[in-house]
Amino acid sequence: MADGAPKLEANLVTIVPEAEIAGLMTPQDAYDAVEATFAAMNSGAAYNFPVIREAIGHADALYGFKSGFDKDGLSLGLKSGGYWPGNENRGLTNHQSTVVLFDADTGRVKALVGGNLLTALRTAAASAVSINHLARKDAKVLGMIGAGHQSAFQMRAAATQRDFEKVVGWNFHPEMIGRLEETARDLGLPFEQVSLEELGAQSDVIISITSSHQAGLMADWAKPGTHIACMGTDTKGKQEVDPALLAKATVFTDEIAQSITIGEAQHAIASGLINETDITEIGAVINGAHPGRQNDQEITLFDGTGVGLQDLAVASKVVELALERGVATQVNF
Repeated sequence: MADGAPKLEANLVTIVPEAEIAGLMTPQDAYDAVEATFAAMNSGAAYNFPVIREAIGHADALYGFKSGFDKDGLSLGLKSGGYWPGNENRGLTNHQSTVVLFDADTGRVKALVGGNLLTALRTAAASAVSINHLARKDAKVLGMIGAGHQSAFQMRAAATQRDFEKVVGWNFHPEMIGRLEETARDLGLPFEQVSLEELGAQSDVIISITSSHQAGLMADWAKPGTHIACMGTDTKGKQEVDPALLAKATVFTDEIAQSITIGEAQHAIASGLINETDITEIGAVINGAHPGRQNDQEITLFDGTGVGLQDLAVASKVVELALERGVATQVNF
């Protein structure tokens, strides 16, 4: 290095491995981070970059990147990962991901954070935010469509938002329904396995968390006053509910651009049943710019596509907590 040339500062990168996440991130922390993120998105203080999501042609896996920038919190980064359907047979979760945070002032890498549990927590937090702001206050029956790994997180988060008295559930593979029954039991709630039509007839709140590519819940099966959170559709071609249900409901989402391209709304948009202008960002409800639910007969639907800013928000909180508690590893990079 020539005399007089500036010296490069050491760049300490914080590493928070997957094994530390459970001891750091609580569901309430995740809820607060996600709710604040939706509000920031709606106000224009934070924005997501276009999603990359591709089938890699190996192991039936879907792989991609979600990223964004929060100007207020200076959170910049990405989540890299995807869905490997054969992982459960290997003793691994099907969803695998890692969050990388960068310094917004210099572009240097700042942190590397395990993203598997964080993805489950932030996804559950998003549906919980929608229940808090959109479901009827007197909702008593929770309907669960899907019994995969994330279903337990979804049920637990939902139970913090309303005084449910019962859980009803359905899964494409009935032999897996035990996960829902066990989670309901842990929450002190009775559980009943039902048909999809019966689930719609009984439920005041419905959470759908599947990787389906065909509609399960039909438009006529959701009773007036129901709140539905569609949390599984995050890729072009995926589908959980009848497109006519979106035409029947008041539709909200995390981000409109994703909702109409890779979210549940993609099918209703393609069919001409709704327009982009029929969809409202939930951040507008949080910020008081939209009233949300307007009566007890209205069906509300939240299209939770999963945005990169959610991942950055929960990862940033984890880094903060890990440094405070001395459980983070820091290395020169």
